[in-house]
Amino acid sequence: MKKVLYRHLFSKVLGFSLLLFSASFYAQEEAANATAEDATQEVAADAAGGDPAKGKQIFNQNCAACHALDRKMTGPALANVEQRLSEEEGLDKEWLYAWIKNSPGVIASGDAYANKIYAEYNQAAMTPFPTLSNQDIDDILAYTAAPPSAPAQATAAAAGTGEVGAASGGISNEIILGALALVFGLLVVMLILVNKTLRRIAEANGVILEKEKAEKRVPLWKAFAQNQFLVLMSVIFLLLASAYFAYGWMMQVGVDQGYAPVQPIHFSHKIHAGDNRIECKYCHSSARVSKHSGIPSLNVCMNCHKSIYQYTGNPEGPSAEDLASGYTNEFYTKEIKKLYKAVGWDEENQKYTGEAQPVEWVRIHNLPDFAYFNHSQHVSVAGIECQTCHGPIEEMEIVEQHSPLTMGWCINCHRETNVKVAGNAYYEAIHAELSKKYGVENLTAAMMGGLECGKCHY
Repeated sequence: MKKVLYRHLFSKVLGFSLLLFSASFYAQEEAANATAEDATQEVAADAAGGDPAKGKQIFNQNCAACHALDRKMTGPALANVEQRLSEEEGLDKEWLYAWIKNSPGVIASGDAYANKIYAEYNQAAMTPFPTLSNQDIDDILAYTAAPPSAPAQATAAAAGTGEVGAASGGISNEIILGALALVFGLLVVMLILVNKTLRRIAEANGVILEKEKAEKRVPLWKAFAQNQFLVLMSVIFLLLASAYFAYGWMMQVGVDQGYAPVQPIHFSHKIHAGDNRIECKYCHSSARVSKHSGIPSLNVCMNCHKSIYQYTGNPEGPSAEDLASGYTNEFYTKEIKKLYKAVGWDEENQKYTGEAQPVEWVRIHNLPDFAYFNHSQHVSVAGIECQTCHGPIEEMEIVEQHSPLTMGWCINCHRETNVKVAGNAYYEAIHAELSKKYGVENLTAAMMGGLECGKCHY
């Protein structure tokens, strides 16, 4: 007997052709989009006398904390500011140079418009930027004058009707997709016909295509039941495995390692502590001086989010993992709006309304009442980093309980961790005496009474 193996050559050729066509089509579209974007930037640069790309970078570094292009913040909106000032106030670019480099000096000179802006914005003068050159300011003005970038769909549509249409000889995307569908259908029909023809040829030559030899054998379960040794060993294995898993389950009662609840307002430690490198104790300031680390008040959030009203993300855009999880720029911006609603912040008029709402945060780390733990003793005295107990918090999108927080886990830490006594006057006398007692150079927390029951259970 011989087997006939069919290698579906036609399907492989079809798949490879489709892949090549998709890659070439995508490359044409990307090239058209890049050409259109470059053309837009060149037009904006020629009109404003600067580079919008460089201007965006300078704007984000120096201006974005107080200004936005399309809305009022701590300062006025800056979209088309050069054109607006020229048409409405009769001010030229030289005035802008002087204002940006030394706004208090322009106000002191008695300039009418400068004093008008000064009075309108609560008599708070703009921070002067004497280090910015005229070219830097030209770049910023070019960025503020550049048209807003169109959505990806609109850009693709424009490219499809413009450069892509020209590159493909005027053939629309609908015709191309229709032709591909027709070719695909024809290839499917051809494969079905070829398969039937080959089967008829094989049957005519007496070739067995499918092995239909039924062998009589003892059922597996019956063979197992007849072997007493296997039955005995299986029973012992099941009893031991059941005891092991039952013990493991009972030992996990009250252990919430991995607990990651959903909060009423999403807060990304990955963005704040990771990307922006905000120190943990800036928000959890009570960890330095108190037993508890504390939940930061929303006023701490508003220290930054008075000016940061939307999330623009990394320059390279969100990762594929973030997009799959739904963590887009729009998602984070929506959460900032929830913060504004909770604190009663009028985004349009830049002031508090007094209509605040409490936020019901969900607690993550929760020790039993009979266990005593003092954050200040560990953070300020012992100098332990937050990540020691809370894990890589700067990488967590949603915070979870990283450590088990069990008694054994704490005791092991006290046994293995050396006390930092350098520069700590509190430990100098104790360290000298206990070092003689134990005959060691470095003392662990256990050697200094860290295993006494009354330390944690009082």
